[in-house]
Amino acid sequence: MTAKILVAEQKLINEYFNLFPDEAAKLLSNFKSEEIIEYLKQLPLETSLRIFARINPDVAADLILELSDDFFVNIISSLDPNSAAHLLSRLDEDDIKKQIALLPSSLTKELQELMSFPLDTAGTIIDTKVTTFYAEDTVEEVLKRVRGLKDRRIVNVYIIDSENVLIGIIPLQHIAVSDLKETLGNLIPGKPIAINAMAPLEDVVTLMEEQRLINLPVVDIHNKLLGVIRYNTLVQTAKEDVTEDVQAMFGAGRDERALSKVSFAIRKRLPWLEINLATAFLAAAVVGLFEDTIARITVLAVFLPVVAGQSGNTGSQALAVTIRGLALREIRPRHWFKVARKEVTVGFINSLAVALTTALIVYFWTGSIGLPVVIATSMVLSMVIAGLSGAIIPMVLQAFGQDPAQSSSIVLTTVTDVFGFLSFLGLATVLASVLGIG
Repeated sequence: MTAKILVAEQKLINEYFNLFPDEAAKLLSNFKSEEIIEYLKQLPLETSLRIFARINPDVAADLILELSDDFFVNIISSLDPNSAAHLLSRLDEDDIKKQIALLPSSLTKELQELMSFPLDTAGTIIDTKVTTFYAEDTVEEVLKRVRGLKDRRIVNVYIIDSENVLIGIIPLQHIAVSDLKETLGNLIPGKPIAINAMAPLEDVVTLMEEQRLINLPVVDIHNKLLGVIRYNTLVQTAKEDVTEDVQAMFGAGRDERALSKVSFAIRKRLPWLEINLATAFLAAAVVGLFEDTIARITVLAVFLPVVAGQSGNTGSQALAVTIRGLALREIRPRHWFKVARKEVTVGFINSLAVALTTALIVYFWTGSIGLPVVIATSMVLSMVIAGLSGAIIPMVLQAFGQDPAQSSSIVLTTVTDVFGFLSFLGLATVLASVLGIG
């Protein structure tokens, strides 16, 4: 009889966790680590993953170190990479290295990228070990936990929702004088002030000065809390930047500046100029393949810049959007298909409109019927390829560890020029006799 009761209780618990994952996660967040792990082990893997993803990030980060290796791999591999990176970043550096060594190499690389930020951005100086609470938590629960932490740096309490989105900031002194049964949701004074992790440090300084802040929350593109920037850290960073600037004056800087040495500037710029020259000759070689066609139909030379220009602009638009998405962590290389599909669709629709306009202009310009057909078809092909290239090139470069912002434009220019010239001159060559061109 007792065994049946235990089985029934376990079924009820499993059903509760499955139907109400948010409530279950918040309830578990108040348990001891070993108790939480024991509950998670008894649940079906899919349910335990849903619960773990909703547990308070502070608690979840501590749990990571106590999970078995297999359970840890299952949990982290199933989480959204951004969420997994947020949790792992709360650990000490040695613990991070130990844990991610257990994961597949492809996931390890992605998590490392997500946990790193470009130089001179807010993300480089955040303290990820920030104490968070939910709107449903009471003042009594907050004070009990804060006292247990004994961290004198806690001056504000950060309120998040089940998705780790920052929804409020409450001064600790405000909480200390509030009714013990009051929930934090009723104490939130207004919209929280925060800064994106990719914002430059100059913006951090400006915001902290204007708002007179001791700590500044840092969020990602989805407003999920990553950590806080503390005033003393910002001051220390400013001192280090001054030292680096002095070093740069003597040629030991991080990158080229306006007054860098000539040799340093040449070393940085010349390789890309040589590469650009090679790609220009490649485009010229494509044009050279159709030298006879151009000599026979000289008007083609007039419209070559039109085709190349429109495909180049299309590719640049797609490139700018994709690089921005990569920089802000909106997308990762694994999202290449979705991004490519979108840019191909946009490129195709835009190319139809541009091709129609161009065909009309060319018709009234030349009086030919065949040439407008050729240039319109060429524009559709070249602009679609340009949109696809603008989306794919920066993702491929990032996947191979290259900086997409530095070299994407050179590769893109080559692709758009080559395919623009090839489609226009190739179609004119093939269809010249059929459409009566020349």
